[in-house]
Amino acid sequence: MAEITGLVLPFFGMILLGYLAAKATRQPAEALGWLNTFIIYIALPALFFKLVSRTPIEQLTRVDFILANVSATYLVFGLIFAIGLFLRRANLAEATMQGLSAAYGNIGFMGPGLAILALGERAAVPVALVFCFENMMHFMIAPALMSISGGEKRPVAVIAAEVARRILTHPFIIATAVGFLAAFFSFEAPLPLQRLIDYLAQAAAPCALFAMGVTLALRPLKRVPVEVAYIVPAKLILLPLTMYLMLGLAGNFDPVWVQAAVLLAALPTATNVFVIGQQYGVWQERASATILITTVLSVATVTGLLYLVMSGLLPGDPFP
Repeated sequence: MAEITGLVLPFFGMILLGYLAAKATRQPAEALGWLNTFIIYIALPALFFKLVSRTPIEQLTRVDFILANVSATYLVFGLIFAIGLFLRRANLAEATMQGLSAAYGNIGFMGPGLAILALGERAAVPVALVFCFENMMHFMIAPALMSISGGEKRPVAVIAAEVARRILTHPFIIATAVGFLAAFFSFEAPLPLQRLIDYLAQAAAPCALFAMGVTLALRPLKRVPVEVAYIVPAKLILLPLTMYLMLGLAGNFDPVWVQAAVLLAALPTATNVFVIGQQYGVWQERASATILITTVLSVATVTGLLYLVMSGLLPGDPFP
């Protein structure tokens, strides 16, 4: 347990430091801009490239793993979407936001750092695959459903082009694709360039976590929405459980791949959900509350999951 605490406390401690720094200094939200630019366009892409480029190419083409992962994520999305639409009588846009809140985890800012810290560099490839393909699905599902709901006024062709542009130009996805090519051609960067990539990759996790803490501080909790009662357990408990069982049914994967995917599934709601709500003018305050609540509670749930993994109580295959 001391080892797990040693992993979790520095990780969530960086989020807390960002939160406290934002509360103490009271900088405007715009002050975070350059740090986010560094994280999104430089540091995290360097981390993804470094890890993927050093991986044997045969490990990067596991379609069965990708399909199982996306299926688990969207089973939970579909369940919460249906609860919002039919039981809570929400409109289509609001139900979409509820589904995303339960299925879209903070796999970009929190995922790589925690998974690699806890499971080692063997977790790099499943983390990269989860990030790329889940984000591609989120980038497609959100505008498609918003378009059907009437929250998106542009023509379908324009929406499709925008979705394709967001996928193809996302810096994390570009970095992963370049990493694929480097792995395929067995490319090794010159030593000075490799050192630069290493420095940037080492900065990715602490900077991302600090920025996340600042972001949470800038969006204070005003009220607890009713939907939190079913979204929070779906995100922090149901999604990782569904992921674990789905990967077990799909085939025999390296235990580290299963554990990495389950760990990413257990992460709190991504800040991108608030960004999507802001973009379409729907569910913004509730999205912000969900992000804050899931982040705080994930300290306990992620710690519990890491205990199960590292104590051997969560085997790599639920159906041996």
